[in-house]
Amino acid sequence: MANTQLLIKIIRRMGEKIIENKDFLTELDRAIGDSDHGINMSKGFQAVNNKLEEVEDKDWGTILKTVAMTLLSNVGGASGPLYGTAFLRASTVVHGKTEICQQDVIHLFEKAIEGIKTRGKSDKGDKTILDALIPASNAIKEAYQQGEDSKTAFKRAEKAALEGVEYTKTIIAKKGRASYLGERSIGHQDPGATSTYIMIQSIREILEED
Repeated sequence: MANTQLLIKIIRRMGEKIIENKDFLTELDRAIGDSDHGINMSKGFQAVNNKLEEVEDKDWGTILKTVAMTLLSNVGGASGPLYGTAFLRASTVVHGKTEICQQDVIHLFEKAIEGIKTRGKSDKGDKTILDALIPASNAIKEAYQQGEDSKTAFKRAEKAALEGVEYTKTIIAKKGRASYLGERSIGHQDPGATSTYIMIQSIREILEED
């Protein structure tokens, strides 16, 4: 069972790593987007970090909803609505819970993916967040079904997400400003898939440290 203290640690680590990678994410976005992904995500997670003290003793649903609303309010471009929706949908799965189980984790990811698909009208293969998130989610579900623990599940998820990021280099962007480039978007990795990978990596790191 994972408690809320673990969730707070994970979100803090996500923020640290997104902020650390601000310039890298912005550089990726400069090649195929608006040159602002790293800047926007860093700003959003700085705001999230400032909010966490207020919700440290709250349930999983409240914490995730707070992250969602903060990202929606502070992250510009497509990333704010997409990540905000993902966290918001995920929060509904764990409303009122101070500890969660493996099945909750599976449902969290499924709801987040569902939210992004609906909000972004996108799917795997469109060169977006989903190209990292869907493989990661599948890896977690498969690991749990095989009787593995969360540390193993998220090691597999991190690997799957990274493979998803690499996959985005081989495909044409179908969403956002990158889609205007057509075949010229091939060869560039998607910034959103990359920030998703960083978040999955953050979860794996905290689980290994805890």
